Amino acid sequence: MAFSKGDEVTWNTSQGTTEGKIVDKHEKEFTFDDQKFNASKDEPYYTVESSKSGKKAAHKESALSKK
Repeated sequence: MAFSKGDEVTWNTSQGTTEGKIVDKHEKEFTFDDQKFNASKDEPYYTVESSKSGKKAAHKESALSKK
């Protein structure tokens, strides 16, 4: 399942389920918050923004669900 910028999604955190939106899609290696991620076309990562806190995070496609 591919996501697009602006899609509303949910993901799990240590505090429970969080919801927000897709900010960016990554299909090649990138650095976020001083961490390196090995994204690819077959396994993209997404930058998401929490609708509650406004904080951003990077997640694999498999960690996200459409809201």
